[in-house]
Amino acid sequence: MRDITTSKEKLLKKIRKALLEKRDNPYPQLEDLPLYPATEEMPEVIFAEQFTNVAGQFVFCEDELQFIENLLTLAEERKWHKIYCWEPKLQEILNQFEYPHYETDKDFEQAEVGFTLCEALIARNGSILLSNGNMAGRRLSIYPSVHIVLAYTSQMVMDLKDGFKLIKAKYGNQLPSMISTVTGPSRTADIEKTLVLGAHGPKELFVFMMEG
Repeated sequence: MRDITTSKEKLLKKIRKALLEKRDNPYPQLEDLPLYPATEEMPEVIFAEQFTNVAGQFVFCEDELQFIENLLTLAEERKWHKIYCWEPKLQEILNQFEYPHYETDKDFEQAEVGFTLCEALIARNGSILLSNGNMAGRRLSIYPSVHIVLAYTSQMVMDLKDGFKLIKAKYGNQLPSMISTVTGPSRTADIEKTLVLGAHGPKELFVFMMEG
């Protein structure tokens, strides 16, 4: 009698059989295997290279004074007047140097710059790990056309899994409801395959890094 079993039925039969049979994991050490070749470069250097490759702008500052000086120069060049900052730690730095900024969401629809902290910097792909676990919430890193992030060297990690470890250590079981990675300014090439920056979020993205 001719076998009329279809290829689909044969495949499903194999799957059912495999599910019923318990087997040892053939690759128990898979997660411990390195995914990338070893490198002697400092994570900060790797991040700066990867970040600038995706149109991000990276500035290293020796201290808070140099940070404010760089911010003043940049704001004067770009003619920024409406910089919004909602996180107390950042507000403390800006207030210390009497740098003008908005601490509430008054007239937020006119915001030119959103100024936030971050959870981590991922060196491997030049990404910023953000969450809504602080006062910046969800809006400040998305709505203004310019997003400025102040990060510290202690937040620099090589891979995304290391960034999640920092978040887990910080928040424990009370994880933020929004955790995301940002790799460069918002972009799209949907229209006639032409790259457009700022399509769904900030047009420019800056990272200022300090020791800490």
